Amino acid sequence: MDAKDLSKEAPRSPKVRIHDYVILARAIDKCRAEIACQLAEYHYDCPLDQMLFSFKGVDGAAMKRIVESGASDEQIARWLDAHGAPKTRDEVRSWSDGLEAYSLYNNLEKRAYFVSECERLGLDPKRTTMFEWLEADDAASFAGVR
Repeated sequence: MDAKDLSKEAPRSPKVRIHDYVILARAIDKCRAEIACQLAEYHYDCPLDQMLFSFKGVDGAAMKRIVESGASDEQIARWLDAHGAPKTRDEVRSWSDGLEAYSLYNNLEKRAYFVSECERLGLDPKRTTMFEWLEADDAASFAGVR
């Protein structure tokens, strides 16, 4: 299994799609890094990952078992397609499109945190999606801004 050392590089963007699923590539990177003890400050099976797992009706531990087997990204995506709640390609695309456009600014419980995080990164919270914020936070982490 080829795991990224997440103390040296960020996991893939949550925008990267495998079988039309956003978040999956990032979750795979974090899971592989956890297995290899190279997770650094990242967390596998975090609330972001759980958005994917909840959508499909699977849990992080089940996916981790597949990752531990040495499965490729493609094999993991096929496993995800076949397990949990059945979803059509259109349902997966629609869900992924919605998440890619989602902003934590619209979540009243998380708005203050999101605004402060965006300000720290020089982003306009009213125009920044959750995924754009995560990408900027990743970039800042490896540029020494954190």
